[in-house]
Amino acid sequence: MVESDSSGSGGPRWSRVLVKLSGEAFAGPGGQGIDGNVVTELAGELVEAKQRFEVDIAVVVGGGNIWRGMTGEGAGMDRAQADYMGMLATVINGLALQETLERLGQPTRVQSAIHMSQVAEPYIRRRAIRHLEKGRVVIFAGGTGNPFMTTDTTSALRAVEIDAGAILMGKHGTDGVYTADPNLVPDAELLRELSYIEVLNRGLKVMDSTAITLCMDNELPICVFDLMGRNIVPILAGEHIGTVVS
Repeated sequence: MVESDSSGSGGPRWSRVLVKLSGEAFAGPGGQGIDGNVVTELAGELVEAKQRFEVDIAVVVGGGNIWRGMTGEGAGMDRAQADYMGMLATVINGLALQETLERLGQPTRVQSAIHMSQVAEPYIRRRAIRHLEKGRVVIFAGGTGNPFMTTDTTSALRAVEIDAGAILMGKHGTDGVYTADPNLVPDAELLRELSYIEVLNRGLKVMDSTAITLCMDNELPICVFDLMGRNIVPILAGEHIGTVVS
């Protein structure tokens, strides 16, 4: 497990983190679209973490509640075109989260890898870091700007670029990484600690292999946890929740 940087002082485990939010979670019980109550709950948790620890928080939001590129490909659509549609879905979710965070009093910026000057800043690494230093939450939308890349890869890439201490990967409907799908295999075991190589060799569904390799090459730990369990603050406080890949 990654050692805490707080050294018992009550400070956060890491001074800067990237939080990956599952797009599916934004849909709430309905399974599609954006549930305002869910977004408010997630935003409130981010605000609580900022207020308690003064930690720098960047966010990557998925778009699965609106559109998935692989879904379009399965229906016969060109994969690149379908992926661009998925990138636009992440911008919609990012704007929804920004509006909710700012309604709660937290200054926020959305940076998009796809140029959309009317609604978001272009992604500029040094500007993103400056926003974080000024206490703003930065939401990275539009994926990497390239098709065939998942938001997992976006999370790993942006986390490395901004020198984050860890990726906090919030999952929808699971509280960590299991030996098998717990919905299909009742006696599947929760794995509390894993190495990057174990994830790759065992084909565990933590992130795609590109993202895992990038994290491994840069020694970037990943904490996988239940997004709807109000776990972000306890994780930052040093509690071992879910699965830690390091």
